Amino acid sequence: MSEEQEVNLVQEVRNELEEIDASDLSEHSARFEALHEKLQESLKSIDNL
Repeated sequence: MSEEQEVNLVQEVRNELEEIDASDLSEHSARFEALHEKLQESLKSIDNL
């Protein structure tokens, strides 16, 4: 993962967290789970697993 991709990922995560914060509480669980999966996939790609 290039430095630019890392910066983009961090910005995407920050944006998603802001959107989750602004969303209805009933949506938080599903959205946090989706974000968690995205982060796990990113970590796997870094480790080449």
